[in-house]
Amino acid sequence: MSAAEHQRPFENRHLLVVSTNYAPELTGIGPYATQLAEHWAASGARTEVLTGMPHYPAWRVDEEYRGAWRREEERRGVRVHRRRHYVPSRQTALRRGLFEASVLLHGVLAPPPGRPDAVVSQMPSLAGGVIAARLARRHRVPHIPVVQDLMGAAAAQSGIRGGGRAAVVASRAERHALAGAALVGVIHESFVEGVTALGVDPGRIRVVPNWTHVERPSGDRAATRARLGWREGTPVVLHSGNMGLKQGLDVLVALARLAPDVRVVLMGDGNQREALRALAAGLPNIDFLPPAGADDFTDVLAAADVLAVTQRASVLDMSVPSKLTSYFVSGRPVVASVAGEGGTADEVRRSGAGVLVAPEDAAALLGAVRELTADPAAADALGAHGPGYVARHLGRDAGLARFDALLSEALADASSAGSRPGDGPVGDVRAGEAQGRTRR
Repeated sequence: MSAAEHQRPFENRHLLVVSTNYAPELTGIGPYATQLAEHWAASGARTEVLTGMPHYPAWRVDEEYRGAWRREEERRGVRVHRRRHYVPSRQTALRRGLFEASVLLHGVLAPPPGRPDAVVSQMPSLAGGVIAARLARRHRVPHIPVVQDLMGAAAAQSGIRGGGRAAVVASRAERHALAGAALVGVIHESFVEGVTALGVDPGRIRVVPNWTHVERPSGDRAATRARLGWREGTPVVLHSGNMGLKQGLDVLVALARLAPDVRVVLMGDGNQREALRALAAGLPNIDFLPPAGADDFTDVLAAADVLAVTQRASVLDMSVPSKLTSYFVSGRPVVASVAGEGGTADEVRRSGAGVLVAPEDAAALLGAVRELTADPAAADALGAHGPGYVARHLGRDAGLARFDALLSEALADASSAGSRPGDGPVGDVRAGEAQGRTRR
C-alpha cells in the first residue's frame, strides 16, 4: 500500500454510522460518533449518519430541532439523517422502552437511501444496533457494533423502576443486534465477558477504547475560579456530565450536608437533576451549573480541586463513564466512588490519577476529599498523572486508528468471504490478544 493509500484507506467507500447521539451533543457517546464519522469523511469515504434529534444529557430535544419530523444536514463533510423519536423527561423501564421503540420504528421506516459498504453502530441505543444489523443484512455488508454500554446489565444494575423485566428484554435485543456482526468493538475489556455471554464468539471481539475528545485546559485557573464564584481556600468538588440514576449523585448531596466548608458543584443535566435539586434544598454549599461549552469545559474542570465520579454500588461491568477521559485531561485528581471490581475502577487505577472509595458512602468520599485538599502539592502530583495517561493510551489519533483497523479488518474479511459477512463469525484474533494490542 502506498503512503497516499495509507492516508486515505476508505476513499470511495460508502460508510453508514448509526448512533442515536450525535453533534451538537457535547457529552456522552455523541462526540465519539461525531469525530469518527468526520474522520472517515476526511479520509475520502462517503460517510452518512443515521441519528436522532439532539437531546442528551438534558433529555429534552434541543429547541432548534423541536417539531421536526425528519432533518437532513451536512456537517463537516458528513451527511446526517435525523429521525424524530420520543424523549422521556424521566427514566422508567416503560419510558425507556418507548424511547427505543420510537427510534426503531422511524429508523426502519425511513433509513438513508443507497447501499453502504459497511454499517457501524454505537450501542446504546438498542434500537440503533437492531436498525444497523437489519440494514447490514439487507445489503449483505458487514455490521460492526461498538458496545459503549451493556444495556441489559444497565437495566438490572441502575435502579430504574421495572429494571428487572427491562433487563431481560434489553439483553434479547442486544443478542439480536450482535448475532450477525462481522466484528464487535467494546470500549473496555471488562465488557468482553458480558458480550461473550450474549453469544458473541470471543474471536470476533476487539477492544477499541474511547479517546479524549476535548482539548487540554488553557485558561488561568484563578481567573476561572473567580468568574465562577469559587473562593480561594474553599475546597471545590465537581461532578460533570449526566445526572441519571446509575450515577447515584445523592452521595454528593450527602457530602455537602456533612461538610458545610466544602463546595459541591454538579455541572451538567439529566433526568435526575430536579430530584437532586429538591434533595439539596437549603444547602448553600451546593451549586447546579448547566453544561459548560466546548471552549470552556476543561478550564472549568481544571479550576476544581477534586473531580468526582460516582456510581451506584450495583453498577459493575455495564458502563465506563466517558467523563473520565475529560477528567484525566484536566490534570486534577479524581475521587471515584464506585465498585472496586468494575471497569471504572480499573481505569482510575491504570491512570494513577485518582483514588477509589466505597460507593454510596458519603463519609468515605469526604475523607478522600479532605486528604487531597489538605495537601495541594500531593493532589497536583496525583492529577498530573492524568494527561500522561491520556498521551500514552487515550489520544485521539490512536483511538481513531484503532477504529480504522477494526473497519479495515471487517471489510477485508467480507471481501475474502465473497461479501457474505453476516453468515457467521469472522476473524481469528482472540479478545485477549486484541486487548494487549490496543493497550500498548
